[in-house]
Amino acid sequence: MGKDVIIACDFAGKEQTLAFLDKLGSKRPFVKIGMELYYAEGPDIVKTLKQRGHRIFLDLKLHDIPNTVKKSMAVLKNLGVDMVNVHAAGAKSMMEGAREGLGHDALLIAVTQLTSTSQTVMENEILITRPLEQVVMDYAKLAKDAGLDGVVCSPNEAGAVHAHCGDSFLTVTPGIRFPGGDVGDQVRVTSPAQAKLLGSDYIVVGRPITAAADPVEAYERCINEFCK
Repeated sequence: MGKDVIIACDFAGKEQTLAFLDKLGSKRPFVKIGMELYYAEGPDIVKTLKQRGHRIFLDLKLHDIPNTVKKSMAVLKNLGVDMVNVHAAGAKSMMEGAREGLGHDALLIAVTQLTSTSQTVMENEILITRPLEQVVMDYAKLAKDAGLDGVVCSPNEAGAVHAHCGDSFLTVTPGIRFPGGDVGDQVRVTSPAQAKLLGSDYIVVGRPITAAADPVEAYERCINEFCK
């Protein structure tokens, strides 16, 4: 599996998104459409970016009863996205429903624990007292058993996920920051170079690229550190 950088286009609307992507010139990076942008623009933003030549990770984190998720995935598959996700906490039957609804037209991955979640938050607010890494591994194994292609996790857990689930089971890792950069609301973070060493297959990078003074330079830095 080749490594790639996915740019998180966490913008309020189509105009801002296209204005940012135009700064990259002829480059057509893999991009993530999250809840903010999708809720603002709907399916049309997916169609627009696909027409421009971008691969798309649709990051909606579905989490509902199995039948609802199955039917929702059947709708999303018609958009032609390349990757889409659910929450692993929805359990095995929900993930199996997602796989059935989506088919194999796109990569299907499951969120384990958000990179904004710490051990303390998990214990005190989510009320899960097991070690965070073990929870991630349990969710990853459950996702694999349900027929998914991989998980979203921190780069810190990528190597362990591969050890438990195999090298072909994908690790898609947000929480990427350049050394010395502002971590914002993230807790479990690494640099692109560290993520490569830790075994990430894809890194999802938002503000370090989209808010950079020179987005092209920031994107190319990620490519050079992670993909080469």
